[in-house]
Amino acid sequence: MTKIAVTFPGQGSQAVGMLAELAGVHPVVRETFEEGSDALGRDLWQLSQQGPKETLNETENTQPALLCAGVAVQRVLQQQSAPQAAVMAGHSLGEYSALVAAGVLPLGDATRLVAMRGRFMQQAVPAGTGAMAAILGLEDDQVRAVCEQGAQGQVAAAVNFNSPGQVVVAGHAEAVQRVAELAKEAGARRALLLDVSVPSHCELMRPAAEQLGEAMEALAFSAPQVPVLHNVNVAEASDADDIRRLLVEQLYKPVRWVETVEAIAAREIGIVIEAGPGKVLTGLVKRIDKSLQGLPVFDPASLDKALEAINA
Repeated sequence: MTKIAVTFPGQGSQAVGMLAELAGVHPVVRETFEEGSDALGRDLWQLSQQGPKETLNETENTQPALLCAGVAVQRVLQQQSAPQAAVMAGHSLGEYSALVAAGVLPLGDATRLVAMRGRFMQQAVPAGTGAMAAILGLEDDQVRAVCEQGAQGQVAAAVNFNSPGQVVVAGHAEAVQRVAELAKEAGARRALLLDVSVPSHCELMRPAAEQLGEAMEALAFSAPQVPVLHNVNVAEASDADDIRRLLVEQLYKPVRWVETVEAIAAREIGIVIEAGPGKVLTGLVKRIDKSLQGLPVFDPASLDKALEAINA
């Protein structure tokens, strides 16, 4: 049987109606959302199914909804007797889904925590102050160089290394706009401003990170039952204090996704499951390492396809 990794998507993968078909066949999807909703005192299933989209896209709603979505898909895989993952990882917010799936945090605690994370992030940078942009077609060092050039005393940083030639930058809105223009001049194929309300993974998030650290002090973390590769250092952590520290740093340090997928490939894994709505991470896997088979799981058909590949 092929060794598998399970990865979990972050913000941007949410959509009204996500996992509806899967929930129709597998009751554990609804049950997972109910567990998160009870902890939060907010109906996350209704929000994820009926919206409105604007409310779902508010970061303090998006984060708990996506957390539940990722954990729900992982629970479906377990019920279908998929093999235990050799390693897990999550992109940004998805790292919390990975930690719940690996037994580090109970879902209820994690749901409340990521809702706070979203709120702290939004409070740290008032709407309109920060921005993020995807730069396509430049080398990582070229992106770092245009960030330095475009900052002009403000924050502008390369924050998501998603795949070769796809780097996301974040910082003050004006600085990110300047970086986007400079990137085009430097030969970028595209420089797209992203529809996000907070500039994640840059220094502007440090105040939110400090609040998050305080909130985590009250929570009990267990040792992971499955290795989880963290965004900040592309390494495993088993100590509760280390995991807390990595989650705090994750808010203002880059997501090293290319290296994460390379580390997964180095463990002689054949299949990378993307547990949750959308196919963003599956697309990135294809671009990072052709030896890996990326398979998203978000509805009954994609679940069947993934199980067939795993059991082949």
